[in-house]
Amino acid sequence: MNLDIVRERIGSYLNKNVSIHVYGMRNKNNEYHGVVSGVYPYVFTVLIDGVEKSFNFADVIIGDVVVKLM
Repeated sequence: MNLDIVRERIGSYLNKNVSIHVYGMRNKNNEYHGVVSGVYPYVFTVLIDGVEKSFNFADVIIGDVVVKLM
């Protein structure tokens, strides 16, 4: 998987509901549900409960962030 493929796939999720699972350090995992609000060259933003959070495409490639279409 490379950056262009991930960017294109998440770009197709723009304005759609997604589930995001973030694998953190020391077994701290977070799960978010929101709407993809923006796709930029190296990050994408998700609107979660009125707050915009950004995620890096590189984290999706290495598996630290998993994005699923709901």
